[in-house]
Amino acid sequence: MTDNRIEPRRSFVDWELARATSRRLTPSGPKVSAAEAEQAVTELRAASERAHGPVAETARLTTPPDLPPAMVVDRPTWSDINIGSFAGLMDPVVAKLVDRKEGPPMIAPVRKVGGVLTGVEVGSLLSFLSAKVLGQYDIAYSGTGADARLLLVAPNIVETERAMGVNPSDFRLWVCLHEETHRVQFTANPWLRQHMIDRSRALIDDLAPDVETLGERLKMLVDGLPGAFREGGGGVVSLVTTPEQRRRLEEVTAVMSLLEGHADVVMDDVGPKVVPSVEEIRVKFEKRRDGLGPADILLRRVLGLEAKMRQYREGAAFVRGVIDVVGVDDFNAVWTSPETLPTPEEIAEPRRWITRVHG
Repeated sequence: MTDNRIEPRRSFVDWELARATSRRLTPSGPKVSAAEAEQAVTELRAASERAHGPVAETARLTTPPDLPPAMVVDRPTWSDINIGSFAGLMDPVVAKLVDRKEGPPMIAPVRKVGGVLTGVEVGSLLSFLSAKVLGQYDIAYSGTGADARLLLVAPNIVETERAMGVNPSDFRLWVCLHEETHRVQFTANPWLRQHMIDRSRALIDDLAPDVETLGERLKMLVDGLPGAFREGGGGVVSLVTTPEQRRRLEEVTAVMSLLEGHADVVMDDVGPKVVPSVEEIRVKFEKRRDGLGPADILLRRVLGLEAKMRQYREGAAFVRGVIDVVGVDDFNAVWTSPETLPTPEEIAEPRRWITRVHG
């Protein structure tokens, strides 16, 4: 794997502290015997392989024939991988910021204190997410397309299937249908990975406050913080961004909505053909999502995750809306280039995308 580590002086995040914090705070997974753990790993790998063909055929997308097998990981490994991805995404941007702003005398102490604070924040966030995420397609911000990989978080899948009381084999395959769709999206359209990396880095660069605007950002945060806790709030990020920045954030989120919505649509189309208890799983999964505890709900609101879930549902509605009118093949024009990706307005009104792309 390519080693693109940034020298420590150019990082405002203490990544090792983030890793240590995440490991310390991450809750232990469900209790399983060695035999149960081995069976879960083996079955998840097989389910991923089994899911790939039906997913690619349903999506009508062609992927390379030599895709690597899925990585079945535990919670700490998932956190470690994502810390590496965060570093690969953010450190090049931070290096540019430092080059531009090396002059102010306060930058050194800010870097030292900020590295500790952000390290703890990143580690705390990942400890929370590491117990929730079932799977992920890691696009390898710090490497090449060959380094991208499909991750399946075995403890979370086992814990969820137990809590829902569903057939473990069916649930594992159902999860793989969604995650394999993400792998198909990126491997069938190689330009998409670099586009997402470039847009994400540009957004971080745009959102990063400089010394001159830091005070203004903090005032925006204090004034708007109560609203972040209300249902429908956009999370903390929405409190410290300008209208122009929120627009650029919405554009990136529109693409994320497309990716997640498309994965849900493909999963729902393939599911009845290969997962016998798919209807029971879908009903129980949605009910479990709606039945989150107060602490979960509060944290999701602060982070803006509730808004993301609404946008993902809108993404599925967009995909269905386009396919119902023009079919799968013409929908797949969405994967042609950055110019054919949907705008935020088109996600909400699929016919606007159809008119723009197909006339």
